[in-house]
Amino acid sequence: MNLKQLAQLLGLSQTTISRAINGYPEVSEETRQRVLKAAKETGYRPNRAAQRLATGKAGSIGLVMPIEPNDSSDLHFAEFQRGLAEESLRHDFHLVIMPAQPHDEEQAIRWLVASGSVDGYYLAYMRANDPRIAMAKTLPVPFIVHGRSHGLADDYPFLDVDNEGAFRDAARLLLQLGHRRFALLNGPGEFDFAIRRRIGTVEALKEKGITLDPAAMRHTAMTDEAGFRGMSELLERPERPTAVLCASTVLALGAVRAINRAGLKLGEDISLIAHDDVLPLLKPENFTIPLTTTRSSLRAAGIRIAQRLIAAIKQTDPQPPAHELWTTDLVIRASTGPAPNQA
Repeated sequence: MNLKQLAQLLGLSQTTISRAINGYPEVSEETRQRVLKAAKETGYRPNRAAQRLATGKAGSIGLVMPIEPNDSSDLHFAEFQRGLAEESLRHDFHLVIMPAQPHDEEQAIRWLVASGSVDGYYLAYMRANDPRIAMAKTLPVPFIVHGRSHGLADDYPFLDVDNEGAFRDAARLLLQLGHRRFALLNGPGEFDFAIRRRIGTVEALKEKGITLDPAAMRHTAMTDEAGFRGMSELLERPERPTAVLCASTVLALGAVRAINRAGLKLGEDISLIAHDDVLPLLKPENFTIPLTTTRSSLRAAGIRIAQRLIAAIKQTDPQPPAHELWTTDLVIRASTGPAPNQA
């Protein structure tokens, strides 16, 4: 069954068929459901080239993936992409990924949009005062930011996790348990989420008159190896920390390995809270000593980004809110306990 045959079967124009399948608002809901039902029954799948001619849309979402030679695979990015792909598939949208060197991201986005191969795109790996946002406002297709950019006004569409609030709450819990010697295993220092998690931690400690020593912070790639190395260094300090905040369960995996190697008991000698992105292959409840976490699903964020971007492309009514700031769940498990006596 091709488009012409389906149009003849339903007594509708080919343009109406295409617009109904793609969810455009000028097609009534009754007609849309009639078309979708017939397409399902006949096994019709739209031809991409014809679809583009009929609607003026490519049916694609774009992203630029920064690539560096020494990068390791990123479980966090993969999980977010899974959610984005799941929702895109529901709407019959494709994903167009353009790799680029980190310093060439702006030009890569311009090329992606100029090619006409995408109807919209999202920005990720946000940095402080990120210049990509000003550039994105000048381009003729919708965009959305996953995260925010510290130092810039929030006058752009975004979806973010309340990273400051998450780590403020986590630090306050540890303070309530009597801890006074803190450490922070954080993501790369230039990224917005890491900046905000550091700010939240510092603010919570400041409420109790405690200063977080810069030497007790690590800003690294969020890998098992980096967590192990950072935690090992912190445990060698003259006054080792009794409370540790980790920016991810992947970092925590290495940190826990270092704690065990040092002969310390998690939840007794040292307490640890990690941020849980709900990675299916690394569940905090499955650690030997289950981890206390701040929890927010990366896959759910990917789904929501796709929903909002597709809504902006299709100009659905009503439009989703421009700004979404998700709170995290603080899930208390056995990795946190009262500060040891020597604290």
